[in-house]
Amino acid sequence: MGMMKTEAPLDEKAIVAAAEKALADIATIKGEVSKVIFGQESVVENTLLAVLSGGHALLVGVPGLAKTKLVTTLGEVLGLGANRIQFTPDLMPSDILGSEVMDQDESGRRSFRFVKGPVFAQLLMADEINRASPRTQSALLQAMQEYHITVAGQRYDLPSPFHVLATQNPLEQEGTYPLPEAQLDRFLLQVDVHYPELAAERQILLDTTGLSETKPQAVLNAERLVDIQTLIRQMPVSDKVVDGILALVRSARPGQGNVSTDKNVAWGPGPRAGQAMMLCARARALYEGRLAPSLDDVYALAEPILQHRMALTFAARAEGMSVRDVIAGLVKQAKG
Repeated sequence: MGMMKTEAPLDEKAIVAAAEKALADIATIKGEVSKVIFGQESVVENTLLAVLSGGHALLVGVPGLAKTKLVTTLGEVLGLGANRIQFTPDLMPSDILGSEVMDQDESGRRSFRFVKGPVFAQLLMADEINRASPRTQSALLQAMQEYHITVAGQRYDLPSPFHVLATQNPLEQEGTYPLPEAQLDRFLLQVDVHYPELAAERQILLDTTGLSETKPQAVLNAERLVDIQTLIRQMPVSDKVVDGILALVRSARPGQGNVSTDKNVAWGPGPRAGQAMMLCARARALYEGRLAPSLDDVYALAEPILQHRMALTFAARAEGMSVRDVIAGLVKQAKG
């Protein structure tokens, strides 16, 4: 789920003090991002939650909704070294990972030298990931999972922290390769990006077509981000919330006694969904100014955490149901 420094757990007083400092930092980040990205509060929130939790996010939306702009803004505000890859069908794994080149010195001796590819970044923007061939996708997804790559038998560690924010176009267009389920599972969250509301779109028109555009400032650095990620893993989660996470994730799996799931769901989320929920619920509590996660955090995160980890039966799809409808029903049941 991410590389974290292992440290002795803080005592309660120290956690509260550290959390209060983190709250202030997160409020500053929110303020800085909102100077450039108008509206889209839930998109900004969920994308930031993925990064604060030490994971990767998949942003899904039609072209032109500022998905790329959000990622570059986050890179600047969080003070991370960022790279961007525009995925195309002819992109090769070496275009992402890097490749060996042959050098020749003055005496004519030849040797290989590894030239790092764009994957060596703290924040990697993978634009239109579903346009690349499965071979290239898997090279990136392996790096996301293992935090290192291997080229010609040599291991190279990726920078820390390492986050991939990928965008995907939901329109079934020519020349796209949908990500396989096992690879979607690598993303902590799937964030759906919708059209902006009227007031936000008016602000976009006025702010972005003049002579100068607002530039965001760095308010954090990589080291501080890793501190906050470590803190999030140390935040206590009550038994009630843990039980709520387990109940919700398990209710989304067929064969577990949930009637509507048995009828509509072909396969459900694995344990990674629960792990994602444990991390993101804590991050969401901090993001909203609280020191401990509640069941409301779990229910609010159900859609972005579960929707890319389950699939509907053919019959349910034929009836026009969506995964989101099913998740909304499960949340309603859980709330009782």
